[in-house]
Amino acid sequence: MIVRYGLLLAALAFPALARAQTAADSSAIHATALDYVEGWYEGNAERMSRAVHPELVKRIVVSDTATKHSVIQSMGATALVNGARRGWGKETPAERRQKDITILDIFGNAASVKAVMADWIDYLQIAKIDGRWVIVNVLWERKPGSKG
Repeated sequence: MIVRYGLLLAALAFPALARAQTAADSSAIHATALDYVEGWYEGNAERMSRAVHPELVKRIVVSDTATKHSVIQSMGATALVNGARRGWGKETPAERRQKDITILDIFGNAASVKAVMADWIDYLQIAKIDGRWVIVNVLWERKPGSKG
């Protein structure tokens, strides 16, 4: 009887072990988020491009000034890469360049990451595609009192 329960527990645990992430995955996810954050601050379009999937969408919920209703504003990978290339992130003084990265969850080929930056917080959805971790979605919010 004890052997049966032991086998049942082992069988239930095995799928979780098969999906468990490695230290290399965690490191690669963190590196992807750092490429995104530091690519922005450094004006490094190559790092930003490496971090994001070409079909990425970054969204924020804002209030429409005319209707007073919430609307979703979106930008794609091209806009992010071009913003980095133009050096918009360099406008943030070095002493304010916050880049706190927290991996919230990893399961299979999906990860959720929180990136706290100087003026906003990004929630990154990162996927492992063809063996490489890339950002596919971002939902973000401005910090109170932050610039535009």
